[in-house]
Amino acid sequence: MIFKNVYEIQHTNHTTLYSMEGLRGLAILLVFLVHYVTLSEPWISESVRTHYWASLVRSLGNVGVDLFFVLSGYLIYGMLLKKQRPFIPYLRRRIERIYPTFGAVLALYILLSVLFPAKSKIPHNAADAALYVAENLLLLPGVFDIDPIITVAWSLSYELFFYLSVPFLVFFLQLRRWTSTGRFAFFFLVAALILALPQFVGGHVRLAMFISGMLVFEVSTHGRLPVRMEFLGFLGLVLGLACTVAQYTYGFSGQWKFATLALSFFLLCWTCFSLDGPTSRAFRWTPLRWLGNISYSYYLIHGLVLNAIFFLLPKLVAPTGNDLYVFTLGLPACFLATFLVATLLFLSVEKPFSLSKIT
Repeated sequence: MIFKNVYEIQHTNHTTLYSMEGLRGLAILLVFLVHYVTLSEPWISESVRTHYWASLVRSLGNVGVDLFFVLSGYLIYGMLLKKQRPFIPYLRRRIERIYPTFGAVLALYILLSVLFPAKSKIPHNAADAALYVAENLLLLPGVFDIDPIITVAWSLSYELFFYLSVPFLVFFLQLRRWTSTGRFAFFFLVAALILALPQFVGGHVRLAMFISGMLVFEVSTHGRLPVRMEFLGFLGLVLGLACTVAQYTYGFSGQWKFATLALSFFLLCWTCFSLDGPTSRAFRWTPLRWLGNISYSYYLIHGLVLNAIFFLLPKLVAPTGNDLYVFTLGLPACFLATFLVATLLFLSVEKPFSLSKIT
């Protein structure tokens, strides 16, 4: 089958977790919804009911990045804990995974900034522009208060921080010598501290999502979830979505939101990775897995494609604020357009330069 050769990824040194690929597919779908609803708002702003439901969908979509963080926590922590890896080869592999695709998209954004200066975020002063581009190349926007050139690239700053910090934790704390229970208790306390500190001194509460993934690794690799507990995966998914709805509807506070999401995605991922039940099989659905496999390319490029579409759309259909048909028909059309462009980026850059050998 031709599509299998396009979208499947070969893992050489570890068993593929197909449900993880599907979870990535879910995460990128949620991210797409955020940006699609935001850009289509002028077409639905006058319809109170449609605007409410669209805003609710946008709120749900905001948790897509948090799910990505949980999956990264599981994967990177598990890789470092299972086998001792020299830091330099490990870091080189992380750079190979991030930078080819990111660099290609960043170069495209810089080119477009030159062609369309009115839309550019880059300062006009040459020295300021060079510094700003360098900050983006170093993936500083996100953890630091810097506006990224690629809007979604703020999350890569969190990813890079996690990639750099975990090897030192594993090495200096000698975590391989700890019992699984001891590691679980330690990181549970770390997550609680991350969630609590912003209320007093500020901080980056989303780092707790990485810890959630690390805890999933501990429980899923050192004990099987009983079959009768399969319902926990569905419960986790429902709890996470309900928490997001509560935040949008009732102003659920940030710390409590992320604490609930950390628990929700912990339950969902634990079930998917530990049991061959309905939840795991749902996320092993092939189209969802394929979307998950191109999710990094999709994540970086879809915003540019959507902005191009919504830049041209008013010339065809002027927004009146009550164009439900535009919103409804535009959603699958925009998703297809972003998917096709992401596939092109995946095949031309990410797959040959970052995925030719996955370790």
